[in-house]
Amino acid sequence: MSELVNILYRNAVVLLQELVATPSPSGSEDGTADILASFLTKRGVDGICRSGNNVWAFNRRHDPAKPTILLNSHHDTVRPNPAYTRDPFTPQTEEGKLYGLGSNDAGASVVALTAAFLWFYDREDMPYNLCLALTAEEEISGRGGIESILPQLGPLDFAVVGEPTGMRMAIAERGLVVLDCTARGTAGHAAREEGDNAIYKAMRDIEWFRTYRFPHESELFGGVKMSVTVINAGSQHNVVPAECRFTVDIRVTDRYTNEEVVETIRRHVECEVSPRSVRLRPSYIDPAHPLVRAGAALGLGTFGSPTTSDQALLDIPSLKIGPGNSARSHSADEYILLDEIRQGIEIYIAMLSRLLDGAG
Repeated sequence: MSELVNILYRNAVVLLQELVATPSPSGSEDGTADILASFLTKRGVDGICRSGNNVWAFNRRHDPAKPTILLNSHHDTVRPNPAYTRDPFTPQTEEGKLYGLGSNDAGASVVALTAAFLWFYDREDMPYNLCLALTAEEEISGRGGIESILPQLGPLDFAVVGEPTGMRMAIAERGLVVLDCTARGTAGHAAREEGDNAIYKAMRDIEWFRTYRFPHESELFGGVKMSVTVINAGSQHNVVPAECRFTVDIRVTDRYTNEEVVETIRRHVECEVSPRSVRLRPSYIDPAHPLVRAGAALGLGTFGSPTTSDQALLDIPSLKIGPGNSARSHSADEYILLDEIRQGIEIYIAMLSRLLDGAG
């Protein structure tokens, strides 16, 4: 096994260097999509599919009658942090670190999952199919990412989502709802105490957002978290404002659906409440799921992730796990340890092997 892993590892590092050297901000990932499709083609993968900048393939002996495991990560990046001291698009290797934009988030997961997929690609008599999907627009939760290709992937039973977790298993992830709220009053002259001040009406609702506690708390996350983050009202000092707009960032736990949270808020506040989206849902996978048991058998720990990923768009059980450290994501001089890439490949293979050999 070790020599083949060595080959997969070396190829993965070269692939990651090519990805780093090719700018791929969300919505403009055509260059990295080309690289990934070419990489798979050169390694004998048949039936590679592409839609927009999403690339996917199934194992050679794909059987529609069998359940399918999705292996997913994203190859888009944020734009470079202005504090970079290195060229973000020049992959540099120093002291066991590979520097470059997207190396940690989530290039290392992309190449490690791809290596694991290639390990199993030709295997016969597997009880599961494998679908490798390397997708776009994750950083902006865009509709041109994984959400756009799910109907084309066919039935999926559960997923491994590659994100930098230090190869710990994120068995739950907070959902995200952003609300645009509008408190309405009546304009008037401030000197004559006319009108109905929309700011004062907004203040009552903002205080509710600050103090309300949803009754059901998550074992992993605690309570739903609501934060008022933007506010705007008024045009001049002597006019009572007729309107006050504010924005609320809500991090939803696995104890509620996004719709339930929005409905509860509407019952309690006076302002108009308009969710920008309820697409980014909280996720949870049962610790007794075979995928989690397979990781636990390898000594991998579990946790609840406060950050969102493409898990939020998957309506199947999913486990977020990948090489790297979330704290490095979107930071200046982003890097991945080379040892983390190797470890990621080895752990992905070991976890899937336990599943495919019936030992999960």
